[in-house]
Amino acid sequence: MSTTETHAGVATGEPTTVDASVEAADATELLESPRTHLRFVVAGSVDDGKSTLVGRLLFDTKSILADTFDSITDASRRRGSEQVDLALLTDGLRAEREQGITIDVAYRYFQTPTRSYVLADTPGHTQYTRNTVTGASTAQAAVVLVDVRNGVSVQTRRHLAVMALLKVPAVVIAVNKMDAVGWSQERFDEVAADARRVARNVGLADVEVLPVSALTGQNVVDSDEADDPAGAWYTGPALLDVLEAVDATPRTAAAPFRMPVQLVIRPRTPEHPDYRGLAGRIATGTLSVGDVVVALPSGVTSTVTGIDSPGGPVEQATAGESVTVLLADEFDIGRGEVLAHPASAPQVVSEIDGVVCWLAERPSSPNQRVLIKAGTKVARGMLTTTGLRWDVDEQTWTETTEQAQLNDIVRVGIRLAESVAVDDYVDDPRTGGFLVIDPSSGATLAAGMTGNPLLRSFDPRI
Repeated sequence: MSTTETHAGVATGEPTTVDASVEAADATELLESPRTHLRFVVAGSVDDGKSTLVGRLLFDTKSILADTFDSITDASRRRGSEQVDLALLTDGLRAEREQGITIDVAYRYFQTPTRSYVLADTPGHTQYTRNTVTGASTAQAAVVLVDVRNGVSVQTRRHLAVMALLKVPAVVIAVNKMDAVGWSQERFDEVAADARRVARNVGLADVEVLPVSALTGQNVVDSDEADDPAGAWYTGPALLDVLEAVDATPRTAAAPFRMPVQLVIRPRTPEHPDYRGLAGRIATGTLSVGDVVVALPSGVTSTVTGIDSPGGPVEQATAGESVTVLLADEFDIGRGEVLAHPASAPQVVSEIDGVVCWLAERPSSPNQRVLIKAGTKVARGMLTTTGLRWDVDEQTWTETTEQAQLNDIVRVGIRLAESVAVDDYVDDPRTGGFLVIDPSSGATLAAGMTGNPLLRSFDPRI
């Protein structure tokens, strides 16, 4: 079986012959080997090279089908490019290809022998910051690109603040387009120092900063190329090596037990005349038969007599599993309640103080009537801004008399018509986040986090 690694304008290599049986054995071993899973987001300012970096990762990990590569090769030639534009792999919308920008969040999938990846390529333009929030909300790691020629931009500061707000566990800053400055170590050190300072200002103390060139592929997947111009001074890992080393172990199982109730199941059939179960997905922690649980905000307690899973009854269930919980007592517990262990229960509040990223094009209004969705609970509320907005240039909370505008990060206060059970976002993002919804249109106005996820030292009143 003859294969070649030669692709016009992207990489070169000599044709090689691979024995089919060896190739099949390697593929079988790869498929059967255990893999961890990592979700990560790629963010950066306009034209920092995000889509090209994503395309490079897909290409160099051999995650592109032959017909897909042929398609982007033809598209690149039609645009007058002598090289294959790997950014076309992710810029799927027609408007994106015509303008050479990313508008929507593009999800891509690839894998290595040890890990499977879900990658979110997010837009760089300021007006699409809300899409970056969407892509980062479920990420276990983030790669923030910085164009070495331009250095840290306003969008870089905004994206790092978003990652800090959402408590993304691992953040990597990739200084891109190093080939454009001849792999200057002096310029890299200057940009890296500025990037680390900005990251520290939003509470991201432990960030990895590394040089890459998405266009040429240097230090993206492989860092030990013989002709790599960075080899003389950069001895650190390549970007993919850093992602491979990110701790992807779920921490939700060790956290306090939380299960928002989605549905009360009562079949009322001859086989199950008295069956009454509370269905939902366990957000964090572990639940066992015999545990005492409290339902909040109602406050009633009972003992777990059974746990039904899609595969049948189980003695124990953990975070991420969808189950139906049977209780010893028939209390009026319904959708919107949160089951927890009494000793580590969330707080029940009728007012929420938090931070929101305003996602709507229309600004907020004083004493605005809204709906708040926290977990499975939807409650009416009244939202007011506190006069504090995060200044992405100064990296601090500043006083303002204006209402929240699109992409603003502001502190808010929300008075609720009924109590809800929540945690501080820094303690548990799964039960500490909420959505602000327009009650008339159903549109999402803002994504919010209870408490103050950014460093408290920036606001002396907190």
